[in-house]
Amino acid sequence: MNKLSWEAIRPHLTKTNIIIFSAPVLLAVLLLSIDGSDEFSHIATADYAQLGLTKRCAAGAKKGEGGVIYGESTLDSNIKYNVRTPANYDATIAHPLLVVYAPAKANRSKFEKNSGLTYPATQAGYIIAYADHPALSSSSTIELGSIPKLMARKWCIDEGKVFLTGHSDGGSAAMALAFMTGSKHIPTAIAPSAAGIRHQDLVDRNCPEPISVLVMHSAKDRLFPDFGSESSGWWAACNQCGAIPDKLDNGCLAYTGCANDVQTWYCEGDKPHSQWPGMNETILDFFNRFNHRKL
Repeated sequence: MNKLSWEAIRPHLTKTNIIIFSAPVLLAVLLLSIDGSDEFSHIATADYAQLGLTKRCAAGAKKGEGGVIYGESTLDSNIKYNVRTPANYDATIAHPLLVVYAPAKANRSKFEKNSGLTYPATQAGYIIAYADHPALSSSSTIELGSIPKLMARKWCIDEGKVFLTGHSDGGSAAMALAFMTGSKHIPTAIAPSAAGIRHQDLVDRNCPEPISVLVMHSAKDRLFPDFGSESSGWWAACNQCGAIPDKLDNGCLAYTGCANDVQTWYCEGDKPHSQWPGMNETILDFFNRFNHRKL
């Protein structure tokens, strides 16, 4: 209720009526502010016959509902996340999982709207989760990394096909989870965007086992200038790729000859730091290369 309409009716209400009237309204506004609405949560039907997902869960073993699910949370710090499944979710088919980490100043619902990933990801057979932004630290990052395991308890997820992305602080979390000691085993591939991690932050880090990485960063990023090109070079070295990347048809740079057949891409955009790069087709094309493998 806007300010004018509230002030117009206030004189006509007793104190008791105000409490009775306002409580459900405030609760509804609070819930909407936390979780948004289904307007930007359109889920698609997955063509399971074409996707070739071969792993299975026992019938009745996974109790998570299909569709648009709000208000899941981690165990320690109660970091909230929302879950989206294909509209025709089959709880006996093990799905690839895509976890999306929100940037600072955006919650899970706002970033779902801004990223536009829900429909194409669920159409491609992914279960997708959007996580809130906590104050970043080693412990909160590890807790963000607990989301795939928590989800696999309720939904039929192939834990060998876990993909991470996010923007700004969310991109930093996605990237850090791939090299931190307590979490580097979790992702199959990552696609961080506008991450605040540059080469000097990585030089003292031990390389993880080769992992496929798609780094997205804007040439117009004034907050973290050139961080993406620097971090992608570190990943290319860790992945034992050739030193000179090739340019792909989609405009990205791809390092070749990487160990274990992993891929290392750097995709440069032209939007300001605050904006999602809008490379959803590229992200899903990249992840699908490993989603459709027998891992």
